[in-house]
Amino acid sequence: MKCGTDFCIGLLAALANWPASALAANDDAPLNYFLHSYGPSSGPAMILGWVMATVCVAVCIIIGVLLVAAMARKRQPADFRDIGHEEEGLAWVYIGTGLSTCVLFALAIYAMITLNAMAKPATAPGLTLAVTGYDWWWKVVYEDEDPDRRFVTANEIHIPVGVPVLIKLDSADVIHAFWVPLLAGKTQMIPGLVNRQWLQADVAGVYRGQCTQYCGVQHAHMALEVIAQESADFKNWQEAQRQKAILPSAAPAADGLKEFMEHCSGCHAIQGTEATGDHGPDLTHLNSRRLLAAGLLTNNPRQVIEWITHAQDIKPGSRMPSIALSSSERADLSAFLATLN
Repeated sequence: MKCGTDFCIGLLAALANWPASALAANDDAPLNYFLHSYGPSSGPAMILGWVMATVCVAVCIIIGVLLVAAMARKRQPADFRDIGHEEEGLAWVYIGTGLSTCVLFALAIYAMITLNAMAKPATAPGLTLAVTGYDWWWKVVYEDEDPDRRFVTANEIHIPVGVPVLIKLDSADVIHAFWVPLLAGKTQMIPGLVNRQWLQADVAGVYRGQCTQYCGVQHAHMALEVIAQESADFKNWQEAQRQKAILPSAAPAADGLKEFMEHCSGCHAIQGTEATGDHGPDLTHLNSRRLLAAGLLTNNPRQVIEWITHAQDIKPGSRMPSIALSSSERADLSAFLATLN
């Protein structure tokens, strides 16, 4: 019995400490490792998941064995007239019900203990973010006591390695759910209600997140990335994000700025310009992001223009309209957007 227990504990420990190279190897299926942990918030949830899965498998096996045994047993006609056999059958029902009740009660207690352990970090959070879910993208606000140091980004969260991060979650429209499986469990995002979650990455890397509450036609294309960086790299990124955009003065980028103000400024903001729209992502540092359209496209000049001109073909039902542009307007707008570093 001890050998079996040691094996289970060793297996869970191995899964919890899956090598960091798995992150890089998992780009094609970024949510495949949801049963592994890279942070103290997700570790207890991962183990709880394995325990629940083990119990479910065991129950299915026991039911299957009993079913096969019942089918294989050949009863004699006299058995059906023997009341004693009925009492024997009820005894099995009583035993099964008693065991099931005890197991479910134990699992409920273990689940509550786990949730309590995950409720707050061991040390005070070193960073606070406010994440708002929209159909179908994520607004991320880096809070600070000094309003001048506060900044906004979208669909991509940067955090320092080894630092607990408090995340305030709400929704601007329907119910969403925030889930970065390698770092934390799921938390609902409900309009008018601010829920809280914390996460921490122990290993630098890119961690995929996903909305897990069905929220409409593009629910499957509402992803985000959490990028964990070493402290110095995170500070450099943070300071760069606080800077306003450097506006171009020469064509074609200057002409592209005019195109942006005409077509895009009603929905998007760029710090340092008169564009202050808040219906879509802040684009001040557009080119610092890896992906576009909440994880649907790779962020490069060709994909950016393709997204602008064919958004409803790429992501039907999204708030982003398809904008008709001439070839010269496309070139100018692309030149301007390429300056948003």
